[in-house]
Amino acid sequence: MASSAIVTNCHAFAPNLTPEAFCCHSSFVNCVHRAQGEFGMSAIGSLRVVSEARPCDEDGLRALFLRQPGETAEPGAALFFEGDPACHVFHLISGNVRVCRFLPDGHRFIIGFLCAGDLVGLSFRSRYMFGAEAIDRVAFRRMNKRLFEEELQLAPEHRSQMLSHLRDEITASQDHMLLLSQKNAEERVCTFLLDRLDRTGTPGIVSLPMIRSDIADYLGMTIETVSRTLTKLVLKGIILPAEKHHFRVVSRSALARHANEANENDDHKGEAQRLLR
Repeated sequence: MASSAIVTNCHAFAPNLTPEAFCCHSSFVNCVHRAQGEFGMSAIGSLRVVSEARPCDEDGLRALFLRQPGETAEPGAALFFEGDPACHVFHLISGNVRVCRFLPDGHRFIIGFLCAGDLVGLSFRSRYMFGAEAIDRVAFRRMNKRLFEEELQLAPEHRSQMLSHLRDEITASQDHMLLLSQKNAEERVCTFLLDRLDRTGTPGIVSLPMIRSDIADYLGMTIETVSRTLTKLVLKGIILPAEKHHFRVVSRSALARHANEANENDDHKGEAQRLLR
């Protein structure tokens, strides 16, 4: 699909986006490579190399990073800045990252949240489009972009995997535009919780390592509305507080109904749909 066609389709998909939000999303989709989680060279000072990182058992593209040294970034450290030279591609081993862009008025717009297993930095431009920060302690491996491209040329199966990765990112950006343009506050929070539920390793548990302001900037809401909506869901018995930064989902189907996810009629259908994507 041509870049112009992607942007046109996204505008038709989410006609109620504000001009500022659409501008940010248009840039996000127009660059098929997605600069989510790309690490810029000017942020090197906030990172330190460690002798050994957690073993990576990922297949495909992620296996290319096994020979690279492990590095870490501490909570709150700027991993990269918008406009930094796009010199590397990264594989996150552990921890969580927020990917964001600042609008001309200074407002922060969070594009998404990255976690262990994500492959980020697949930029075909000379500079990164977005900035990112460590939410907690992040471990990762980096590979020189030119070396990564050479590896892709040597292995056709890796090229197809990369295209699949980019397709998933386009789908995620379209889903985010739908979230912002068509859903009310409760539906946005419930949709966000469903997405986090699918990314959490423990069944029935939602992990929210980010602070409330991060969630608010991602959902286009105020911090107060996010907190009030979570409290309402607890009072309704749909979710319950668990350990720190975690909620237990009492009923996925109820959460899906409140998210206005018409295609999720039971506690298992959502997982099946994502596997078929």
